[in-house]
Amino acid sequence: MLFFDPLYLLMLAPALLLSLVATLLTRGMFAKYAKVPSASGLTGAQAAERMLRSQGIFDVKVERVDGFLTDHYDPSQKTLRLSPDVYDAESLSAIGVACHEAGHALQHAHAYAPLALRTALVPLAQFGSQASYWIILAGFLLTGFIGHGAALLLLKIGIVCFATTVVFALVTLPVEWDASHRAKEHMVSSFVVGPDQAVAAGRVLNAAFLTYVAAAVSALLTLLYYLIRSGLLGGGRRD
Repeated sequence: MLFFDPLYLLMLAPALLLSLVATLLTRGMFAKYAKVPSASGLTGAQAAERMLRSQGIFDVKVERVDGFLTDHYDPSQKTLRLSPDVYDAESLSAIGVACHEAGHALQHAHAYAPLALRTALVPLAQFGSQASYWIILAGFLLTGFIGHGAALLLLKIGIVCFATTVVFALVTLPVEWDASHRAKEHMVSSFVVGPDQAVAAGRVLNAAFLTYVAAAVSALLTLLYYLIRSGLLGGGRRD
């Protein structure tokens, strides 16, 4: 059952559709504005550095990392890692993404609570996402061997594990939104781009934010599915 369950496919269909739309929109926006050079002539790496320096942050390194849109900020290393299409490019897409990641560095420097919470949740969410499915599957498959009570306990443990990924996805939303807000504000105040180009760069960030919304919706609907199938929500157990 589970991933071959028609109910699962029915419940997750909206999230899958939203995820597809978000991915296509993000890639489309990035490709569109990757062709538009910034008036400042700054690369993504230079834009991030200028934005950080303008806010008095001098202890964050900016490095290149392999991959496409693998850009991220590592708070444990105080390092901003940018993909080649962002690090080296002088486009509005590159500047938007780079400044967004610089926004995370600003959050870290200013002790933004949701970022600290998300960072603390990373190991729990990683474990929960990997272990929950197998624990829940065992709860369904082993009912006849270990009894209903023990199987229900396994299901509850698995659902609690998965719930950590839901919390992580929800906490990620304000973190990403705030980073984009900081990017849009400070890329102008630090003269990385002018107001008009900041609007265009912001469109890339708005599209990217939709991917986080899709992830949160998917996590919530998956949790709801587990609760329904386990019988913890909406009546008896459905095998």
